[in-house]
Amino acid sequence: MGGRGVDGDGTGVAVPPGCGSLHRALLECHRRAGDRRQQAVLCRHLNRSLAECVVSACCPEESEAVRSLCSSAGTSLKRSQCQRARLALSQPHPETVDLAYHMGPVLTSPVNIYTIWYGHWEAAPQGIIRDFLLSLSTPSPSPSVGDWWRTVRLYTDQTGSNVTGSFVLAGELHDSAYSHGATLSRLAIQSVIRSAVAAHPQRLPLDPRNGLYLVLTSPDVEVEDFCREVCGFHYFTFPAVVGVTVPYAWVGHSGLQCPGMCAYPFALPEYMVGVHNASSGVRALGAPNRDVGADGMISVIAHELAETSSDPLINAWYAGDDPAAPAEIADLCVGVYGSGGGGGYVGSVFKGSEGEAYNLHGVNGRRFLVQWVWNPVKMTCFGPNAMD
Repeated sequence: MGGRGVDGDGTGVAVPPGCGSLHRALLECHRRAGDRRQQAVLCRHLNRSLAECVVSACCPEESEAVRSLCSSAGTSLKRSQCQRARLALSQPHPETVDLAYHMGPVLTSPVNIYTIWYGHWEAAPQGIIRDFLLSLSTPSPSPSVGDWWRTVRLYTDQTGSNVTGSFVLAGELHDSAYSHGATLSRLAIQSVIRSAVAAHPQRLPLDPRNGLYLVLTSPDVEVEDFCREVCGFHYFTFPAVVGVTVPYAWVGHSGLQCPGMCAYPFALPEYMVGVHNASSGVRALGAPNRDVGADGMISVIAHELAETSSDPLINAWYAGDDPAAPAEIADLCVGVYGSGGGGGYVGSVFKGSEGEAYNLHGVNGRRFLVQWVWNPVKMTCFGPNAMD
């Protein structure tokens, strides 16, 4: 994954001196990427930033006009024009997105979320995550987490029934004894669920009708492919392991292992640190709850919940021909958090008094920064903080 950059090797485009650091970062990104989805996303951000840098260097008069339009504190019309231009350039074009419905089920009934806190967890990050989950179905000031979920609710099954908007935090289990060790394979996540519903003294109910099991691993737990290929994933349990088929998702806390990959944009990968220019927007943002690891998890959790709900058995809503490696509704919009987002620029988001970045409100006065998802009606990435 990840396309070639405007690097001069085969494109005929020379890299201007002022874009050299971006060019080197992009080459390093591609060297590390391979087929790793999250790494490839960062490469696309850098590729876009490098392209903008080259255009800026080659067309300074046009760049000045665009810069004037986008940085002007003038009329809302100008700001809107600027954001539309950025949006058109940076997001997937509708004609290139082959998102399709493959006739499988979506989660239409009310969902009971069962959270498994695996490993050693502090109370503060748990509170941030718990408040986000509560915000899915609890009214909050707009733009809210519930407003964001309305885009996910646009997806339907073959009967025309929409994805549910009803979530209940039905149970929690603290597996602080690391029942399956501090190093887990992907399949071991299902064993963690099995232990939580069958072996733990305060076990969770096995809920095949309405259950969704959310496994969250603490900063010291290593999971197969974590920080290399994924920050989280969703799938469904095997009856041979858990006893029934039920959707689940896993997300890891990256604070000690790879915040630059899985807590982006609150942290930057090493090869992007120091890579800045006026058009790239590649810089770390302030975490809205002052916890880079937990705040970074929020968007990944939202990402996986959206895809679990719209593609729980990997046979409903996804793009591409390979169901084993689908591009689902959140994959299409990774890195986009506001109007004009893309290319390393998160988009137009709100800033708190101390520089913390957010785009959604939640319960208990919480603020969150959550990526957008693909809107099947508007045929673009969309969120409730959109400028138009």
